[in-house]
Amino acid sequence: MTRTLQLDIPVVLPEVLDASDACVGRLFADLEGREGVEKAHVISGNDAAEAKLCIHYDPDILPLSRIREIVQAAGAAITKRFAHLLWKVDGIGHQRRARTVADGLRTLPGVLEADADAAGLVRVEFDRRQGSEQAILDALAEMGVSLEKSAAAHQKATKDARTDHDHDTHDHSHAHGGLLGPNTELIFSLVCGALLVGGFGIDKLSALAPDWLPTALYVGAYFFGGFYTLREAFDNLRMRKFEIDTLMLVAAAGAATLGAWAEGALLLFLFSLGHALEHYAMGRARQAIDALAKLAPRTATVRRDGETREVPVEDLVVGDLVVIRPNERLATDGFLVRGTSSIDQAPVTGESIPVDKRPVEDPAAARAQPNSVDADSCVFAGTINGAGAIEVEVTRLSSESALAKVVQLVSEAETQKSPTQRFTNKFERIFVPCVLALAVGLLFAPLLIDEPFADSFYRAMAVLVAASPCALAIATPSAVLSGVARAARGGVLIKGGAPLENLGSLSAIAFDKTGTLTEGRPRITDIVPAQGVSEEELLSVAVAVEQLSDHPLAAAIVRDGREKLAGRKISEAHELKSLTGRGVTAMLDATPVWIGNADMFGMHGVAPLDKSVADAVARLGEAGRTIMAVRHGGRDLGVIGLMDTPRPAARATLQRLRSLGITRMIMISGDNHTVAKAIAVDVGLDEAWGDLMPEDKVAAIRKLRNEGPVAMVGDGVNDAPAMANATVGIAMGAAGSDLALETADVALMADDLRHLPFAVGLSRHTRAIIRQNVFISLGVVALLVPATIFGLGIGPAVALHEGSTLIVVFNALRLLAWRDRD
Repeated sequence: MTRTLQLDIPVVLPEVLDASDACVGRLFADLEGREGVEKAHVISGNDAAEAKLCIHYDPDILPLSRIREIVQAAGAAITKRFAHLLWKVDGIGHQRRARTVADGLRTLPGVLEADADAAGLVRVEFDRRQGSEQAILDALAEMGVSLEKSAAAHQKATKDARTDHDHDTHDHSHAHGGLLGPNTELIFSLVCGALLVGGFGIDKLSALAPDWLPTALYVGAYFFGGFYTLREAFDNLRMRKFEIDTLMLVAAAGAATLGAWAEGALLLFLFSLGHALEHYAMGRARQAIDALAKLAPRTATVRRDGETREVPVEDLVVGDLVVIRPNERLATDGFLVRGTSSIDQAPVTGESIPVDKRPVEDPAAARAQPNSVDADSCVFAGTINGAGAIEVEVTRLSSESALAKVVQLVSEAETQKSPTQRFTNKFERIFVPCVLALAVGLLFAPLLIDEPFADSFYRAMAVLVAASPCALAIATPSAVLSGVARAARGGVLIKGGAPLENLGSLSAIAFDKTGTLTEGRPRITDIVPAQGVSEEELLSVAVAVEQLSDHPLAAAIVRDGREKLAGRKISEAHELKSLTGRGVTAMLDATPVWIGNADMFGMHGVAPLDKSVADAVARLGEAGRTIMAVRHGGRDLGVIGLMDTPRPAARATLQRLRSLGITRMIMISGDNHTVAKAIAVDVGLDEAWGDLMPEDKVAAIRKLRNEGPVAMVGDGVNDAPAMANATVGIAMGAAGSDLALETADVALMADDLRHLPFAVGLSRHTRAIIRQNVFISLGVVALLVPATIFGLGIGPAVALHEGSTLIVVFNALRLLAWRDRD
């Protein structure tokens, strides 16, 4: 008989967080080759947001303890062999440079995959048997790329014990730095322009100057204008690549060969100026993301052993008490234990109005379950305290705070390509060889027409310049980077170009009900004890069991039940088990307790409800209540009815989404269909599908997805399988949930539904910018290629070509200033 074992991916493969990572496939290949292992695959668990490894094995051949050992040993071997690096570097200022660096790293021994982006992020996966981190760092240094100072210092401080290399920081004289600082390329370009103007002026206006002077000035212009382009072209040629930089140098050299020094200098001036301004513009987008990391203070005032002292935030540990003075920035994530204040959470969640915060009622309970602490008591690093002094207990290390995770995830998102970017990359791989073939063909024009070879050569050089897909290469990444940065600043985390584009293509959105369209804070509205049972007994049993659960309905029963019991002592239950979609069971006074909806009873070995209790369930269900039936041992104690109220902003949010072009909105809920329908009508939804188990939600999403792109909006935990199957998974209130941050494609940091139209509107605007950029890029190429074939010179061609590149970049940067009109 086959059995299954499910394990969290980060437990087996500590460096791997993504189920699609190549190391997961390597693990499967290792396991499936062993006797007793039938199959290994990835699944999304119903009760956990993260994907899990599922291993099917024969217990007669491999007992459970042995299969665990095998899986863990295989995972350890893969982790030891394959390394994943994500570095922030200096020396990459534009997309073409990023592609050159990535291609260069892929040629190194042992490097399995490498990617880089214009914002300075490098991601590498390599085999430690064949390569090393130091070899990669050395290769980057040869290409003029180095770790940022802070990253290099961290790299040296946290040196991997498995290597014998010392990761020293490298010289920061690189492609966009140098002796004159980060603007060296721009200065060189301007010097090139000045020499060009000087040479042209002397050549045309001064008869007294020696004949060699204009040429000397043009040669100087060649040096300053071609300095960085030559280095880039050399790197490409070493990798047997013939790209834009090489094309420009060939064209400039050809112009010089023909004696057209002025036109060649003009080409290099405009090209180098375009590079420098592109670098500056992309830096603007990068700074918008880097600014997030600087929100949290470097030190914190902590109370230890009765004394108050100031310590670096890196030294804070979970359980520390941090003192926050009025108007200070918070240095940590945690919950309030003393004082009240209003906190500006805009830097993390995007909320425009300060949020009132109060201490937790039970610090011990909050300490035991920090993820279940009420939002009114939770605080985040990087937010700004108001007028009250408060004390916060630390729940996350500085490297694990919501702000730190956002910075990390946004940085990683920059290296993930969007569908349009993948298309343009494929297009370039086909288009560039075609352009080269055309240029070579034009060199043989004198064989067909009566034309000097010099004219044909000049025309071929002009076509190379005109047809280079320079603007196309930057069209999509510049827009994606700006869009992701703008979203993060608005409290929305979008994990890469694909979710950003997909979000803008939606025509349908499915919503979870509890905690998404409703407040997620239901109240007890009805208490119906069974015959011979007191209301006090019914509530006492329910509270004893539900206080072990962190479900919103359980929290409501505990909160309102304690209030109604007026301080009466509650017995302690234990061995709580969740029956997904039905309820919970636990032991109380050595007797089992079942609490759940009507589907929990009468199946899976649980006896049906008594007729009187079943009638009460039906009556409350028709009234739109959420019903919790309670059984203790063999006695049905009665029914508790709860009601959740819609969020005040729900109706206005849905109307705003309709105005943005979302034509279909559906609620999919595990609650009674009548309850779901009542809430749906109240908030203005088209449809409501109730009584859905988690697997039913997945089936519903798949059905909707077959009809077109669909998003699933939920809390990021219970709805994880449905979110994973949607075109875009969107998590609410992600600032307080690690799982939501890790699993959603799009995370609304605030528990505020009004941020959803902002995200959709930004995505639609980003898609429009990307389409404009691609149209401009291809349009200019389509115009210039025939124009140069029929006689347009290199000078006008390069002016229009580089002008289109700048238009594309600055068009993308408009996203940084985008505002939601509503």
